[in-house]
Amino acid sequence: MNTVDVKKILLVEDDPSLGFVIKDNLSLKGYDVTLCADGEAGDAAYHAGIFHLCIFDVMLPKLDGFSLARRVRAENKDIPILFLTAKAMTEDKLAGFQTGADDYITKPFSLEELFCRIEVFLRRSAGQSSSLKKFQLGNYEFDYTTLTLKNQQTEKTLTQKEAEVLQLLYYNRHRVLKREEILKEVWGDDDYFMGRSMDVFISKLRKYLKEDPAVQIVNYHGVGFRLEVIL
Repeated sequence: MNTVDVKKILLVEDDPSLGFVIKDNLSLKGYDVTLCADGEAGDAAYHAGIFHLCIFDVMLPKLDGFSLARRVRAENKDIPILFLTAKAMTEDKLAGFQTGADDYITKPFSLEELFCRIEVFLRRSAGQSSSLKKFQLGNYEFDYTTLTLKNQQTEKTLTQKEAEVLQLLYYNRHRVLKREEILKEVWGDDDYFMGRSMDVFISKLRKYLKEDPAVQIVNYHGVGFRLEVIL
């Protein structure tokens, strides 16, 4: 499977046995799983990586699953969030849905049920992202489908890689996107020569966006980049 196509899952579960069983089985299915044992570690992991789906236990130490989901949902309205819980009470489920969760799985559950739920939400998420390929950047409008970046005066057709980098920066604009994350997502590797190529692409994107000073790709030296739109 191509590195770029691997779906990344954030799993936050404080039961070490259950956490490792879920992680191992999801890994066998081809998913890239990050496992955290408490809510604060899960929050830190979310802000440090790129994920396609979150699985949170409800009863977590340091930061409960509901609070963690609220933090994630405040920054990303589209990522699927699945709760694992021993609670089957209706009011608990309603509380979870009010945080922005997409579904519940009540313990004990079968791994096959979990796999099916994950596949459903990832397919749905892919459909949503394909319909969200046009977005506004200050005075610019970017259409990923046609690879066009335009404002009232100019229109530029980007290369496929330029478009992928810009889209990735846009979807992660709430945080600093690490250099190695961009390289692995867009190029599938993070070696030195690809890193030099990425810097060229970033420079080109800055040039394309220079007519609107409110739109900036900020370099965090030695760490990565962040797309900032000053309102």
